[in-house]
Amino acid sequence: MFDALEAKTAPTVQSSPRSKGAATRARILDLAYERIIDKGFAATSIEELVEAGGLTKSGFFYHFRDKNDLARQLIDRYVADDVLLLDRMEARARGLHEDPLHAFLIFLKLYAEMMDEMLRVRPGCLVASIVSQDTTFDPGVRARSVDIILGWRRRFHAWLEEIAAVHPPRLAVDLEALADQMIVMVEGLILLSKALRDPAQGSRQMLLYRDQIRLIFST
Repeated sequence: MFDALEAKTAPTVQSSPRSKGAATRARILDLAYERIIDKGFAATSIEELVEAGGLTKSGFFYHFRDKNDLARQLIDRYVADDVLLLDRMEARARGLHEDPLHAFLIFLKLYAEMMDEMLRVRPGCLVASIVSQDTTFDPGVRARSVDIILGWRRRFHAWLEEIAAVHPPRLAVDLEALADQMIVMVEGLILLSKALRDPAQGSRQMLLYRDQIRLIFST
């Protein structure tokens, strides 16, 4: 849904062969991510990643069996970062208010602020890039991208059900579709902000969704 913005830093230590290997793998994944977001997976070649990373082809294939294996590892890292960031934002929101509706409204406000930053720094989504080019990938990669989207749906649907149990909606509403709307909006915002060259579209539209949630569930 979005890419973690937190910088990953580590203290400077003398590298062992194993840590050098991990750093090389991370560097290749970083390069692959940037190019996939910029121009797509099909247009990103192993040769350009090797050249940009200062590697040999044998060095690349030491870490990745093939291009699809690179995609799988990239997705796995993306999911870990994404889940961690969502968990932290949800924990912060729930820590600020015990009512599930008010906590969700706080979460959406935090999300809106994060969207502005994301759209300025990394205006793209790995999962959207993969889904839009799904014929480029093997079935395992395609299935993994679907699992990620379903994971987003389950997260937001569960929270909306929790809200509805305390604050019955003022009109008949499909809570699963309302959860999906969050996903549709975030992915659509990436396209809208890129087309209009306006990162502020992120918070603007997210806050409208927040108002919609407030109107549906407020008594």
